[in-house]
Amino acid sequence: MKLLLFTTSLLLFSTLLFGQGDKEFFKAIQSLEGKTFYGKAIYMPDTTRANDFWGKVLNFKVSRSNRSEFHLPFNVGENQTRTWVLTKTKGRIRLKHDHRHTDGSPDSITNYGGDSDQKISTRLAQYFPADEFTSNLIPAAKANRWIMEFSPDKKKFYYILERNNELRFKAEFDL
Repeated sequence: MKLLLFTTSLLLFSTLLFGQGDKEFFKAIQSLEGKTFYGKAIYMPDTTRANDFWGKVLNFKVSRSNRSEFHLPFNVGENQTRTWVLTKTKGRIRLKHDHRHTDGSPDSITNYGGDSDQKISTRLAQYFPADEFTSNLIPAAKANRWIMEFSPDKKKFYYILERNNELRFKAEFDL
C-alpha cells in the first residue's frame, strides 16, 4: 500500500513538474504580454566577449502573434534585427530565432532553433535542442541547446545557450 501511494505521488509530482510544464511555461510568457524587459549578458567565454552582446543593454518585448504564437523582439543595444518566436505545438513549445537585416529582409542565417525537450523541460525552464533544420543551416550548432528559464520567484528570466553541454552564453533579464 505504501509503495502504491508513493508511486502515485511520484507520478502526480512528475506530471505537475514535467507533464504540464510546456503549458505552464507558455502561460507564464503570456502573462508578460505587452511588456518590455531589460537585462545584460552575464556569461560569455573570454573568446567571444568581443561580439556585439557584451556590455550592451539587452531587452525583449512579449508580443502575441496569434493564439499559439508569441514574438519576442530581442534587441542588443541599438540592434533590432532579432526576434525569438515561441510557438505552442502538440505538447511542446518551438523556439525559432528570426534574424533580419535592418531593411526587414531575412538574414541568410535565420529560423534556427528547436522544439522543447519534454523529458527535461519544466514549468520554469524549457530546453530546446537544435533541430534538423538548424543542424543543416549551421553545422556547428548541431550540438546547441537553448534554454529559456524563469527564476523560482519569477523575478528574473534567463536566455541561455549551451553547445556540447558547455555554457556559451547567458543573459539575465529583470521581470
